[in-house]
Amino acid sequence: MKKIKAAGRTRNVRHANRDLVPFAEEVEKAGKKVLYLNIGDPIKYGFRSPEHLWQAVNARREECEGYTNALGSDGARKAVANYANRKGARITKDDVIIFAGGSEAIILSLQALLNQDENILTPKPGYSVYNGELNFLGCEINEYDSIEEEDWRVDIDAMRKAINKKTKAIALINPNNPTGAVLSKKNLEEIVGIAGEHSLPIISDETYDELVFGEEEFTPIVKVAKELPVMSLSGISKSFLAPGFRGGWIYKQDPQGVLDDYYEGLKKLCRLRLTNVGLAQVAIEAALNGPKEHIKETVETLRKRRDITYKRLNEIQGLSCTKPPATFYTFPKIGFKVKSDKDFVIELLRETGVLLVHGEGFGQRKGTHHFRMVFLPPEETLYNCFDLIEKFIKKRYD
Repeated sequence: MKKIKAAGRTRNVRHANRDLVPFAEEVEKAGKKVLYLNIGDPIKYGFRSPEHLWQAVNARREECEGYTNALGSDGARKAVANYANRKGARITKDDVIIFAGGSEAIILSLQALLNQDENILTPKPGYSVYNGELNFLGCEINEYDSIEEEDWRVDIDAMRKAINKKTKAIALINPNNPTGAVLSKKNLEEIVGIAGEHSLPIISDETYDELVFGEEEFTPIVKVAKELPVMSLSGISKSFLAPGFRGGWIYKQDPQGVLDDYYEGLKKLCRLRLTNVGLAQVAIEAALNGPKEHIKETVETLRKRRDITYKRLNEIQGLSCTKPPATFYTFPKIGFKVKSDKDFVIELLRETGVLLVHGEGFGQRKGTHHFRMVFLPPEETLYNCFDLIEKFIKKRYD
């Protein structure tokens, strides 16, 4: 029997983080311990989901065992609407759709919006699921730069120049993965102005909106959008330390109803999956309606680890990074000559066991090299990793 080939549209699908897993497995098989600084899963580093999420799920087990509404339960959608309105939105539960995590929300929302060869503007650097799905759909990759020297502010001129006749929307990731940057209110107002000039909706991924350290104020897109149609994406995976619950959502704020047809198309795709994740509906309610003391504790822990990371990276000759005001990521710049940052990351992994993610997997300004790392691990692990990175660079690149 002939070998069955994958569909051609899968050939260019990439996920920066997952593409390095085979190299890490190779190193582990050789007997070397891998120190994972690559994955944004708090649970892998000793954090735990808030207990009241489990209490809610256990108390409502029967609700979680059967099919649920494909668009989300009334309770979960109301919880998201109330949460959004407390942040400045003007929506109802009918503006909310629940998904199996933020990644599914990205994938289905792009499928409902784009025809082949069309595009949305995506940030560079940005989360690789966006461009991976755009490649799958046969769409143009159309990125705009962020200015590293100005704390990763969106380059407004670059954004304006990137818009073409087939551009359908502008995507933001704020706070940003992989840089940890927070866009200023002024920068957001500039972006809203461009979107209004070109009649483009904004899709704002605000997954890390609660993990902000205080140096920069986070402004939800709905606070500056006015009459402009926007969609906001988030979930309980990061801020509520619950990635395994698979609770994500999108809500739209659309005063003029210009997204109505698109949103109906998105709902059709949601109904094809028949149901939502049952326990996610209950967990979303518990997370958004319940106590949030864990957020303050998590932010305090992460701030200490962020400060260690920022200090140690900038002490290593040849590396530099901005101080991330949010998330648990940083995106250091490699200042010495490398073949590629992917080669650098793989060589580092094989020699030291430290696993980072190559910057080119997230996008970066031409001629620059970076890597992404998480500062979720305990402080002792971070210090150990930085020592190994420093020794490796001195040995290979001095």
